[in-house]
Amino acid sequence: MPAPEPSPVRSSLPTGGALPFARPGPEPPVGTRSVPQSAHVLTTDSCPPVPDDGPERDRVAPAAGERAAAAMNADVLERILCGPSGLGSAGLHPARRMEPPGAGEPGKIHQKRPEAGSPIPGLYHHPVGEPDPSRVTEVSRRIKEWALDEVQLYPPEWEDQFDGFSVGRYMVVCHPDAPTVDHLMIAARLMAAENVVDDCYCEDHGGSPVGLGGRLLLAHTALDPLHTTREYQPQWARSLHADAPRRAYRSSMDYFLQAATPSQADRFRHDMARLHLGYLAEAAWHQTDHTPEVWEYLAMRQFNNFRPCPTITDTVGGYELPADLHAQPAVQRVIALASNATTIVNDLYSYTKELASPTRHLNLPVVIAERESCSDREAYLKAVEIHNDLMHTFESELAALTAVCPVPTALRFLRGVATWVDGNHHWHQTNTYRYSLPDFW
Repeated sequence: MPAPEPSPVRSSLPTGGALPFARPGPEPPVGTRSVPQSAHVLTTDSCPPVPDDGPERDRVAPAAGERAAAAMNADVLERILCGPSGLGSAGLHPARRMEPPGAGEPGKIHQKRPEAGSPIPGLYHHPVGEPDPSRVTEVSRRIKEWALDEVQLYPPEWEDQFDGFSVGRYMVVCHPDAPTVDHLMIAARLMAAENVVDDCYCEDHGGSPVGLGGRLLLAHTALDPLHTTREYQPQWARSLHADAPRRAYRSSMDYFLQAATPSQADRFRHDMARLHLGYLAEAAWHQTDHTPEVWEYLAMRQFNNFRPCPTITDTVGGYELPADLHAQPAVQRVIALASNATTIVNDLYSYTKELASPTRHLNLPVVIAERESCSDREAYLKAVEIHNDLMHTFESELAALTAVCPVPTALRFLRGVATWVDGNHHWHQTNTYRYSLPDFW
């Protein structure tokens, strides 16, 4: 048998093999690194500097993310997240962190109930500036035009709810480095489609746990197309127009595929399958009237979460994080932690909204209160602490990863994920149409 030959596909990994935190080999200067020509990479002026710690860096052991993060200079993460600098880089700046992170000890809060639009007291977060109003206006106009004219997303009586969701504002604050409004529309359509699937299949706009698996599977074929016989292909194609969720999935995916590479599209399909699996777990618990243990609920939330949104940050930014970098365990861990933290943000801000709904909703405070036999207030404040722990771990792992993987596209992608985390919190905090805080302070 002939000896195997090297793969013709060039790896995008730094010399030295797999992450996380493997000792890297000799690295060329950042500005000379080989990256895919299709990627909109940062120049040496705009790439955040990566410290050269010499022998100290070589002593980082595999899987020692927390130790690596603790040993780093405190400003490494901030420089990564502040965005590019240098001539011509103004359009690449994500939301600036102009204020210190909001932090505190949730269990020791003694103040009056926060005003509408204020952050949750004690919630660790990074305040960001308001999104570009001209972009918000344009994305809001276009997404409503798409919803009404192209996919008939909602009936007239839901119009105020669609407007109140503020898709345009949401996407602009989460993707400030998107080069054009067209790029922002990629994210806006997918967000609107995911939301209508949740509402119409799972939640209170006609949703039900009964039969959910069949509905989700057929809708998923609008993202991951059916390959069947010629006899049955037309029936499947017609089914993609049968209801608003499938029309929205089909159309938003068509637009996404015009901008995404095959690997980005496959990544997104995978994350949407994860999302649908989480929907099914929650539906099964609802059907059996089961309240999961707290750890079980958090496991479900790792699937039923926002992950499909930050996972497309490079497509929306007009570049690509190579598949072999995206698949690295350290990168996957950072994405998972970011997605889990942002989903707990949703649990906390939507708490009162879900309590007022006609059906029982599982969220983290509700599960903690029942499983750990504590008051609603104690459960809510513990959920804040869980969020803060996830955020601190996310930022620690992110800092350690950026220290050992100074690939321009990886740095930009990781910065984009962190920016999405901040934007997601800002949208929840300021969307007073949808959310109000409980009277626990």
